[in-house]
Amino acid sequence: MTKKVLVDLSALSNVNCGLGVVAQNYGRWFGKNPDLGFEVNLLLPRKYFGAFGDKVKYVECKSICKRFTFLLPKFDLWHATNQLSRFKPCFYSSKYVLTIHDLNFLYEENNEKNIAHQLSKIQRKINHAKRIVAISQYTKRDIEKHLNLRGKRIDVIYSGIEEISSNGEAKPKFPIDESKPFLFSIGQICEKKNFHVLFEAMKLMPQYNLYIAGQKQPGYTKKIEQIIREKYINNAFLVGEISHEEKLWYYNHCRAFVFPSLVEGFGAPIIEAMYFRKPVISSAETSLSEVGGKHVFFMENFRPEHIKQVTEVGIAKFDAEPQRAQAEFEYAKTFSYNNHLRQYAKIYQELLAK
Repeated sequence: MTKKVLVDLSALSNVNCGLGVVAQNYGRWFGKNPDLGFEVNLLLPRKYFGAFGDKVKYVECKSICKRFTFLLPKFDLWHATNQLSRFKPCFYSSKYVLTIHDLNFLYEENNEKNIAHQLSKIQRKINHAKRIVAISQYTKRDIEKHLNLRGKRIDVIYSGIEEISSNGEAKPKFPIDESKPFLFSIGQICEKKNFHVLFEAMKLMPQYNLYIAGQKQPGYTKKIEQIIREKYINNAFLVGEISHEEKLWYYNHCRAFVFPSLVEGFGAPIIEAMYFRKPVISSAETSLSEVGGKHVFFMENFRPEHIKQVTEVGIAKFDAEPQRAQAEFEYAKTFSYNNHLRQYAKIYQELLAK
């Protein structure tokens, strides 16, 4: 009898967030790769039924099933594609694979009770899991430090990154000053992304504009707007949320990509920028030095003068060594969803064979 695998894509309920994008790419890949030796079932909102073809089966992620798990069918293997999902198998005979993207709340949350509560929720999932996967060595070390693996194996499978190009790009709605080159960054406009450090640095780089895209968190946005007013900065802008097509345009036309984030389980934008053969200037915090490797110019601190130096030297060095562009492009391709999900399919097959 063919074994049944359930892949939790409930994150599609918010397709514009990072986990939603991941879920969408999972659905596309499984829809195009049906001959894996097991039946693939996708747990997702009803509006996505049929979206990934007829070679996979669809299971609706009804809210009631979060509480009454027995309402969902039984599967031989259940893959929770992120640690935040509230869906779980009712049957303990289902082999449970748990992917943990990060423990960022350890660094964002000040309330120890809330931290303990969130760790406890993940610990319960670990207790149930047959196999645990982290999306970076950094995340793996965090898990080993703060949670009890109970002797269970933990693999590292780097995040899949969609292979993107300028095909389908659309010029942004935000007015772009085309009289000079610009730097680009993207991410939720919140404290952990550390975008505010770029604004004073931009005052030292009047030859460039800076455009930062992403959903604005009111408190942190207000902090940045205050810096702009007090420092009279006129070449750095928060453009708000953008479409996928606009994102392609920014990547394709920017002079360089800058990313000063403090906390990342992986750091997908630095790999996305490499698909466009752009110089990447990033912080070396958490997973970023691991993921970026030799292809990224890293900031050692966040002083405006240092950010200016790393950015200008990085761009000059990138231009002087033409092989860098192709090397980073080839490196970015190693994170393809095909490579990523082939590794998961192998885990499924190993567990189902036992």
